[in-house]
Amino acid sequence: MESRMKFLCLGYFEPAKMKGYSAADEEALLAQCRPHLRELYASGHLVVDAGLADERKSMRLENGKGRVIDGPFTETKEVVGAAFIVEAPDMDAAIEIAKLHPTTRVPIGEELCWTLEIRPIHHFREGDR
Repeated sequence: MESRMKFLCLGYFEPAKMKGYSAADEEALLAQCRPHLRELYASGHLVVDAGLADERKSMRLENGKGRVIDGPFTETKEVVGAAFIVEAPDMDAAIEIAKLHPTTRVPIGEELCWTLEIRPIHHFREGDR
């Protein structure tokens, strides 16, 4: 049996590039993404897929106590908008699977600075069901 690893894929975008998009514009963009997501889902390699809301908090240890702060931990113009996990035998295969995601297939993504990061997961525990 083929050994399969899990890979975390993080989809980044620049919120400033989306300024001025109406709800109808966003829906039209999502409509372009849906066929690609269906293909990714049908691949049999997807473990979990999550679109992330804009609201975010960060935590860090300060003076021995956990402190919650608004926004990202570090200043960056790119934020994570999607996260998904795929199973694949190696990084090259994970990249090929990740290429099914709209980040690398919807033409407007280039203008919106969509980026996909793929990282091997060295520890993964599924929750009790």
